[in-house]
Amino acid sequence: MTRLLDVSGLKVGFGRGAQMKPVVHGIDFTLDAGETLAIVGESGSGKSVTALSINRLVDYGGGHILQGKLDFSCADGNIVDLAHAPERQLEKIRGAEIGMIFQEPMTSLNPVLPIGRQIEEAFRLHRGVSGQQAKTAALEALDRVRIPDAKRRLSYFPHQLSGGMLQRVMIAMALACSPRLLIADEPTTALDVSVQAQIMALLAELKRETGMGMIFITHDMGLVAGIADRVMVMQSGRAVEHGRLDDVLDRPQHAYTQHLLSAVPHFTAGRHARSDYTRPSDTAVPPALSVEGLTVRFPVTGGLLRRQTGAVHAVEDVTFEVMPGETLAVVGESGSGKSTTARAILGLVAPTRGTFETVASGEDHGRRPVQMVFQNPYASLNPRLSVESLLGEPVIASGGRIDAPMKTRMAQLLERVGLPSDSLGRYAHEFSGGQRQRLCIARALMVNPSVLVLDEAVSALDVSVQAKVLDLLVDLQKEMKLAYLFVSHDMAVVERIAHRIAVLYAGRIVEIGDAGAILANPQHAYTKRLIAAVPTMERRREHFSLDTSSVPSLLRPIGYEPPALDWREHGIDHRSRVEA
Repeated sequence: MTRLLDVSGLKVGFGRGAQMKPVVHGIDFTLDAGETLAIVGESGSGKSVTALSINRLVDYGGGHILQGKLDFSCADGNIVDLAHAPERQLEKIRGAEIGMIFQEPMTSLNPVLPIGRQIEEAFRLHRGVSGQQAKTAALEALDRVRIPDAKRRLSYFPHQLSGGMLQRVMIAMALACSPRLLIADEPTTALDVSVQAQIMALLAELKRETGMGMIFITHDMGLVAGIADRVMVMQSGRAVEHGRLDDVLDRPQHAYTQHLLSAVPHFTAGRHARSDYTRPSDTAVPPALSVEGLTVRFPVTGGLLRRQTGAVHAVEDVTFEVMPGETLAVVGESGSGKSTTARAILGLVAPTRGTFETVASGEDHGRRPVQMVFQNPYASLNPRLSVESLLGEPVIASGGRIDAPMKTRMAQLLERVGLPSDSLGRYAHEFSGGQRQRLCIARALMVNPSVLVLDEAVSALDVSVQAKVLDLLVDLQKEMKLAYLFVSHDMAVVERIAHRIAVLYAGRIVEIGDAGAILANPQHAYTKRLIAAVPTMERRREHFSLDTSSVPSLLRPIGYEPPALDWREHGIDHRSRVEA
């Protein structure tokens, strides 16, 4: 095998002079062409800093390579020490020979440029194409990552796409120039399992065609089992275990590796679904959240006068109820309408039609009935506010005040979500991605909501912290009779927390009912595909096959009304749409 990258003695620090704080301590590893190295570890372990150091992007985040070598084999056969290479040389290597998929697409894309222009830039810079050639190449890149209506979405701005769609755009950009080395930092965090499988198939196809090497950073051990050749486990900036995939997963030697593997949520196809709740048969008990016929359509304009030419049917006739103390998980492909449904319930998106009601439980009439934990912790926390001010925002907005008891509650909630109580004076940028999401969860709980909408709320968390947060959510639900609308693509997490599941496909619910029944005996073809695509630690070096089937377009002409779909019953609380 051809040696692609040789990292020896990598030490990285942040700060200046006497304030320099080392965060990566002497990392050593190699990567051959066509090989995949998975780097795993908890938030703050140094995974992303190591990745950013390889192409020297760490320089732009206040970091410095203190010592070590990063020997990279370029396409022309020259060996370049990236740790000491001049910036002009690095500019030619980044993107063309070393591609990178970042963890947070919203902070990695330019918010004022259409995504088509941003993808075209990669082809202009590194392939020398322009004009219509660049536009055609950008369209092909979007088609390759299975973005529906790719031609129309080239003109979209980042804020007009869901988190999963944005991640696919980032992947399309990273793969645009067929790099020799791809660094993927949590590349499928925002993607549902079916699209995740397609992205992995795309990466596998590119590896076969070009011999590309890949460094894959993730906390999804099931995904590691399916794609990695070797695994490096990091803790506190050090590599504590490094070896072949089977050796690390089956015979872990370090206590930290054993701890990580024990915390991995195992998908059991419904065998371990939650059974600690019984839906009240008494109709006098009102639902905490009732949604009836919710429909959300976004107008599409065109022509010289920008007249409406059609509409995107993002959500179509969605109906469900969530009872106090119950968790309804909403699953489906990115772009299926999950987040739009959640935002409509909170009033962040105007519904075209339909109704929804929330009931505030308890005697506290000042209680806010619905709170939300957003998908992107980087975009949902004000960087200028301290943690104390962030936690106080919902309290003040609901008419409360920040007094001594409220500050005590802040400290208690921080501790319960796994953050130190002395974090109140710190700012969002001082926390890792996973820590920021825990902070978002604590903020949402500050006003004791009766309904908590969690939009991919644990997708950014390490498996061990994820388990603690899920346990916390379960405990709070039992204590306070909280109702959860849990939007997620992680079926193992859904199995762990959901009492019921609603499966969305192309804006419509295609299957809904008891979680155990749906996971063990899915009836709709789309639900079956979702469950079949769930990665597990038992499936090693999985062969991902590229699915070329198209996702249905949600763009409809003016006045179009979709036909009503019938339901088929499969038990007391399990029904699915009749497929055409």
